Amino acid sequence: MVRPGDRTSLRKMNGKIATIGYFDGVHLGHRYLFEQLCELGKARGLLSAIYTFQEHPKEVVSGVCPPLLTTPEERFRLLEREGEVHVLSFAAIRSLTAAAFMRRLREEGVSALLMGYDHHFGSDRLTDFRDYARIGMETGIEVLPAKELTEDGLEHVSSSAIRRALLAGNVEAANKMLGYTYSIRGEVVRGNAIGRTIGFPTANIDYATEKLLPPAGVYAGRCRVGGKDYPTLVNIGTNPTVGNQHTTVEGYLAGFAGDVYGQRLCLRLEHFVRGEQKFGSLEALREQIAKDMQMIVFDC
Repeated sequence: MVRPGDRTSLRKMNGKIATIGYFDGVHLGHRYLFEQLCELGKARGLLSAIYTFQEHPKEVVSGVCPPLLTTPEERFRLLEREGEVHVLSFAAIRSLTAAAFMRRLREEGVSALLMGYDHHFGSDRLTDFRDYARIGMETGIEVLPAKELTEDGLEHVSSSAIRRALLAGNVEAANKMLGYTYSIRGEVVRGNAIGRTIGFPTANIDYATEKLLPPAGVYAGRCRVGGKDYPTLVNIGTNPTVGNQHTTVEGYLAGFAGDVYGQRLCLRLEHFVRGEQKFGSLEALREQIAKDMQMIVFDC
């Protein structure tokens, strides 16, 4: 990965076809774009390059970052699977016009630019593809329009659509658009140990606060520990039965009996089970968790 400030290594590269975006989630629409990038690069004998931003553009412009589908580390890791990645500071380039930005790309060896069907860039806020194509001709960059993903009922795949699905608790729809299972990861920290006292010890995850959480409730999922996948009941919420005041994310791994404190776990969410409830007693909570577990062990 080429990170901000590594100008020397950038200038040594010539003959690249690039695409630009934040690519939150690195979903099926993004990967379809990268497939086109690779195919066009091979056809033209150009190296494929993905330009992304360190920070979300909306955070720089408005000071408010939307809840993220992927943390920066998760996003970079997914992007690196797709090709050569260059990371830019959006704050450093936001004042550049489209022409100035394309001149910068040309200096870095970019001779072709693949634009997503709904993507725009530059402080002059151009919206017509023909304007980008004209500027490209003037700067020596061939500007190409990307095709939109339109198969398998996924014609409206976008990071915003995935956020809406997750916020509605529709994990299945989000996973279909992502092309993988949405996950929440973090180090296992000590909680109030209520789960252990009722026979369902949970792993309390210290999750990244910028990561989007679906609505409070119980979700069926999986978690891999020691190379083995375990059906997992994931609880998101304040645990009203025990009177918590803050949101927690915890998972009960069916069939796992080891110690995971201090380890980083990834809880993968597969479908919604039920909403958050306040029970009259810990015994009532234990009985409900037992019912929930029967569902995930047989359905996951």
